[in-house]
Amino acid sequence: MPIPASSTHTLSTTVSTAAHAPALRDLPAVLDPGAVAPGTARDISPVFFERLRTLQEGSRAYSYVRGTLIEMNMSLVRVCARRFSARGPQEMDDIVQAGMVGLVKAIDRFDLSRENEFTTFAIPYIVGEIKRHFRDTSWSVHVPRRLQELRIQLAKARDHLTAALDTPPTVAELAAYLNLSEDEVTDGLIAANGYNTDSLDLGGDSDDDAGPSHADTTGSCDPALELFEDLHTLGPLLRQLDVREQRILRMRFGQDMSQADIGRELGVTQMQISRLLARILGKLRTGMLTDQ
Repeated sequence: MPIPASSTHTLSTTVSTAAHAPALRDLPAVLDPGAVAPGTARDISPVFFERLRTLQEGSRAYSYVRGTLIEMNMSLVRVCARRFSARGPQEMDDIVQAGMVGLVKAIDRFDLSRENEFTTFAIPYIVGEIKRHFRDTSWSVHVPRRLQELRIQLAKARDHLTAALDTPPTVAELAAYLNLSEDEVTDGLIAANGYNTDSLDLGGDSDDDAGPSHADTTGSCDPALELFEDLHTLGPLLRQLDVREQRILRMRFGQDMSQADIGRELGVTQMQISRLLARILGKLRTGMLTDQ
């Protein structure tokens, strides 16, 4: 296959040892796939993908083509990782490693027949794996770095003392082993709870998947509390009504009488009762809103 002149600094016209195989003979020979420029990788990757789908998975030729694709496209991982450079240089190695997982997944799932560029297809996989890394390894709540480091020390100390004592260590034993105060150990143990959180949809302590979830056993606001507050506010307002108004409310809502029946009881028309109820309820509504 002819190699573009712009690619001569990264590609060799000398066929590598692996490319002597008949299945690879007409592929561009890449002596150092990791040094291939991004533009060159974009140009020749389709040729390698086309050949990859014709090879038997697990064969030496398949491994060579797949490995070359991975190394040639590592620049995509570096580009995506730079988006998260604010996390600090100490995390960059982990970020790149997570991005490599996404790159490998993209290579294994890419379908050349869809006529999409591999770059467009791969970047969401790479970024997705990096974000998954942060989701799985980051603290659920912010705690000082001192306590983050203390969590690691406590975990190691707990494992060591549990093996030595044949029982989980107490706070005092952990403090003595780490030469810390018990208050410091307690702070570290409390902070460790912020490292991982569980979904409310997960089951409780039972191993039975059909058991109640955390949400099923977690307390919630009692709607009766809101009703109690409303009644507590309404009580004084009802006492401010005159005797007739209180009687109308009692018959309408306490005895569930219709407006027509109330009118007959009081010797007035249904229309008058309707207007009286509207006025009484309006007075109560205004009083409750003013009280709030």
